[in-house]
Formats: sequence, C-alpha cells, structure tokens
Amino acid sequence: MGYPGQTFEAVYRAMPVAFIDKQSAEHGDKIIMPPSALERLASLHIEYPMLFRLEGVHSKRETHCGVLEFIAEEGVVYMPHWMMQNLLLQVGDTIRVRSVSLPKGTYVKLQPVTSDFLDITNPKAVLERTLRGYSCLTVGDCFVVHYNNKNYEIEVRDAKPGRAISVIETDCQVDFEAPKDYKEPERVPPPQPKPEPAAAAAGTSGAAGAAAGGKGPSPSPEPEPEEPKFLAFAGTARRLDGKAGGPSNPVPVALGRPASAFGSGSGAAAAGGAAGSGAGPSTSGAAAGGAAAAGSAGSQKAGTFINFGPTGNRLEARLAAKSGAGGAPKPPPPPPEEDKKEEGPSFKAFQGKGFSLKG
Repeated sequence: MGYPGQTFEAVYRAMPVAFIDKQSAEHGDKIIMPPSALERLASLHIEYPMLFRLEGVHSKRETHCGVLEFIAEEGVVYMPHWMMQNLLLQVGDTIRVRSVSLPKGTYVKLQPVTSDFLDITNPKAVLERTLRGYSCLTVGDCFVVHYNNKNYEIEVRDAKPGRAISVIETDCQVDFEAPKDYKEPERVPPPQPKPEPAAAAAGTSGAAGAAAGGKGPSPSPEPEPEEPKFLAFAGTARRLDGKAGGPSNPVPVALGRPASAFGSGSGAAAAGGAAGSGAGPSTSGAAAGGAAAAGSAGSQKAGTFINFGPTGNRLEARLAAKSGAGGAPKPPPPPPEEDKKEEGPSFKAFQGKGFSLKG
C-alpha cells in the first residue's frame, strides 16, 4: 500500500454484498470498505464526495464507484453483483482501488439492453429514482434498474465532458438509444385498388390498338339503365251504379314525359280513325283518316287516349270534325240508349201486416 501524491490506493479482495446481507447496496454503485481505509483517507484530506476507480488485477477492466460504509473486514471490499460482472470478477479476486476526482456530468447517452424497458409506463421517473443511488457513470458499464420486481440492464454509451462523470448534484442531459434487440416494425404497403373489369378491358384493347398502329378500337359505352315505367290509371274500373266496368289495359309510359303528350297525338290519331270510319265503306274516307293519323303522329309525341264512355265518343266526333280529313263534318252519333229498366228497391219500409196491442 502507498499514498503517492495525496492519492489513496490499495489492493483488496472482491466479495459480493450478499455475503453481509446488504441487499439495498445492490441498487447503486457504492462499495463497502474496511475501517482502516477511512483513517487513511482522512489523513490524506481527500475531497468529498469520495470517488474511486476500481481495476481488476487480472481482467484489466475498470469502473468507477463511491463508498457506502467502512464496516468490511480488513483486506476485503464488498461490491454489487452487477459491478463484479462488469469487471469480470469471481468471488475473492483481487482489485485495485484508487481515489479519483471526476467532473460533473453534463450529458449521458443510455441504451437499454432489452426492449422490455420500453414497457415501463414512465421510464424517465424510474431512471431518475434509480440514479439517486449512483455517484458516477463510466462509458461501457451496464448498471441495473430495479423496478416492479424486475431488473433492467442499461448500458452507458456516451458521457460528457469525460469518459467517467459524476452525477451527484448535477444537471445532466440524458439521451436514449433504441434497445439492442429492438426491431422496427415492417411497413405494410397500402392495398392497391383493383381496376374495374370494363376499365381493364378498355385498357387492354387500347394497348393492343396502339401496338397495331395507334388506331385501336374505342371502348364500347356502357348501356344506360332503363328508365322506370309509369302505368297511368292502372287498376280495376268501377261504376257508380254497381255494374262491372270494362277491362282496363294500361299502357306503360316513361317518367318525365309532359302531360300534353297524353292527349294531342292520340286524339289526332283517333280523329283520323273516326273520320275514316264515318265515311263508311268508301276507300277515300279510310285513306283520309289514316293520312290524318299519320301526319298528326309524325308531328306530335304518341300518348295514351282514354275513353270515358259517352263523353269520349263526343270528343272523338269533335276531333274528327276539326281534322276535316273525311270531307264535310259529320254530326255526332246519337248517344246509346241507356237501359231504361229501373230496378225496384230491394227493401220497402213499413210494409207488412199491422197488429194492435188490444187484440
């Protein structure tokens, strides 16, 4: 042992803190030294906080630490298990302990060994609480964060302003690297929309036409959807006198057709037919009626003409007279004679025999 240049230096045998039942010392970087070391440190006027450099005599690996107590046996120091692993020490191996002065750290970069550390809800708060038990950090060391009955290893990747820094009463910026076993999730490309069959066929035909000479056949237009049909006055005919009405055969009409299309064209066609029929068996009347119907149908849209009994016959006659296709206007035919038979009432009130209460 020697004390060159007001520096403490000694050689001890390394033992884990579990041998003296100091489990709390596992969560930090402080060692337990013998009482003789305290006397020598006091005589050398070592500045506080007391920091030491530990070096394995055989492994030649080094780290830095603080001191917790001076209660160990002479020639022995007790240290945390993770520190012995960093120095590649076995129980009873010799180490060299030397006092040092470290600068206050301003920056440190840490890297979790496993990605389990990312599962912690608030890793910043856990790390701050853990570093309260540490006095210094050395680049290359792996210290242990104990949280929720589980140990997480953290490696020191970089430190400023030196390779070893003091973290006692200092404002230090902490940066994190991705865990060593972390793998970025694979990016799945978005699904491409499938082309419609008609568009695909048009593209294929266009490409074939361009290859043949740039004059490919144009794609055929899609058929337009059929318009819904409208049935005018569809239903069963009813008469006010209770008799059965004639058969009703409605004709479908396209929606959106103006109301004028229902009477003008058909009325002219009916007028032409009426004029031809009123002319009798002569050929001229029939020809004139057909010509009138054809001319009227050619100039106006076809519709549906509805006959409402006697009133409809009169309307046909008037249209035939106005058309003039059959020559001189014909008088309207007389209305059909209605059945004059009157049906008697089925029920007669106050009919029957009378009876008196007197007998």
